[in-house]
Amino acid sequence: MKRFSSKAAVAAILISLSWVSCTNTARIDGRIEGAQESRIVIKQQNVNRYDVLDTLKTDADGKFSCKVPVAKGDPEFFYIYRGDVKLASLLLERGDKVVVNADTTGNFSVQGSEESVRLQDVNNRYKAFTEKIDSLAAVLGKVKSGSQEELSIKKEVGSVYTRYYRDCVRYVMQHSHSLTVVPIFFQTVGGNFYVFSQDTDAIILNNICDSIQSVYPDSRYLKSLREEAKTLTSQLELRMRLKDAESVGFLDIELPDVNGKKIKLSDIDSKVILLHFWTASDADQKMFNLDVLKGIYRDYHDKGLEIYQVALDVDKPFWARTVSAQGLEWINVCDGFGMNSPSAAYYNVAKLPLSFLIVDGQLSDVKVTDEASLRKVLDRNLK
Repeated sequence: MKRFSSKAAVAAILISLSWVSCTNTARIDGRIEGAQESRIVIKQQNVNRYDVLDTLKTDADGKFSCKVPVAKGDPEFFYIYRGDVKLASLLLERGDKVVVNADTTGNFSVQGSEESVRLQDVNNRYKAFTEKIDSLAAVLGKVKSGSQEELSIKKEVGSVYTRYYRDCVRYVMQHSHSLTVVPIFFQTVGGNFYVFSQDTDAIILNNICDSIQSVYPDSRYLKSLREEAKTLTSQLELRMRLKDAESVGFLDIELPDVNGKKIKLSDIDSKVILLHFWTASDADQKMFNLDVLKGIYRDYHDKGLEIYQVALDVDKPFWARTVSAQGLEWINVCDGFGMNSPSAAYYNVAKLPLSFLIVDGQLSDVKVTDEASLRKVLDRNLK
């Protein structure tokens, strides 16, 4: 009997290990107190939306069981709903077998997944934070505007936010390789203000992305974080350029030329700079180079004109061949991002072509619409 029991135990272990290593699923066993023979829904997060995976019915004891798809090396977020109430949040890896105990109000516990336990802690902290902020907001709406009481409550709101923000920073730095940090970067206050909304948060977010990349390179959530990091990085760069603009008089640009050498707009030592945005994919704009800009450059370059021509093209080889074929002698740069180039955002470029004049280090408000208007401005400033 003993020998039989030992063999059975070994067999059970082998079967368990085989299930964990071969299947692309995770298993959820649960019980919902107060929800006997009730309809529940299993949802999977798909970056910015929830996809319904399964609809189940609990038994007479409120128990249920299901399997959910999880690819190797790509943990997924899952949620258990009853009606509009989220009962549990889970972050599962392939092969996980978890046990969830919940009630109908959203209180739950989970066993069998350390990441899900961490996610529960993240959600609980966020819930406590938002409840505190909502409570203060409710009181704020009842006090007299401009009163000392109003000032005190606003100060408390700021303190609550600052403490929570610092706690979040501490958490993401301590768990930089965990996907439980993902929802933190998308948490909001009041529905539209992100907890991580400062442009300097780009530094934190980029570091976290690099850490997650080393563990989960194929995660869809990593891509989403990269996009958020890119947005914050652009905001940070814009703020720094605006700060620099106070001294140089315009938003600076640093882009690679046809040889890959980066050239800064602010390094050009010319009395007048024509900043010209264009695309090599448009025949009319290519003709403008030959019919207008070449003549302008020939007549005014020696008098103090330089052209800094920014191509908003995605096909950089085609752009480079165009510059070479047309024999364009002035500064030609392109980063390959097309209309998504940060330089286009800096100068609010909505359509092409578009030109700006920088005169004596200051961005001019004179509109340049054609060759005649451009020559008029150049004649006035380059005598």
